[in-house]
Amino acid sequence: MTALPIRRGIAIAQLIVASAWLGAALLFVAVVAPAAFAALPTRTLAGALVGAVLPALFHAGIGVGVALAVASVALHHGRIVTLGTVGGLLIAISCAAAQFVVAPRIERARASIAGPVESVPSSDPRRVAFGRLHGVSVAWLGVAVAGAAIVAAGTAATLRRT
Repeated sequence: MTALPIRRGIAIAQLIVASAWLGAALLFVAVVAPAAFAALPTRTLAGALVGAVLPALFHAGIGVGVALAVASVALHHGRIVTLGTVGGLLIAISCAAAQFVVAPRIERARASIAGPVESVPSSDPRRVAFGRLHGVSVAWLGVAVAGAAIVAAGTAATLRRT
């Protein structure tokens, strides 16, 4: 058995996994979150729905990112620094930062406000902190999406060459 079919199989699996997570993230960003805020009667309920879905996306991103990085090392004969490892680690680290660092801070900021976040003035330091943390979480998700796109594009290019 030659190494080429095994490498091709790894690359195909890597492309499928990267594309699947990327698709899930884009569906969340482009459809689920906007629909929640458009369809639900309050921003608090929409935020609760989005906040309930995000951990699944972030936990999956951590696992997917690590798996993609490991697959990339195998695909490239043990080379550590490749687009696949960098992209995979971007996904894993970004999702971990959003889930385990930023999300608890968002919860603390939300808990410090008695009632809905929009019930306090926009200049209130607690609401400002909440908004800033929300922006940081969105940025981490954006970095993870970029990492998945890097892996998918790099893997597709590898498959075209083989």
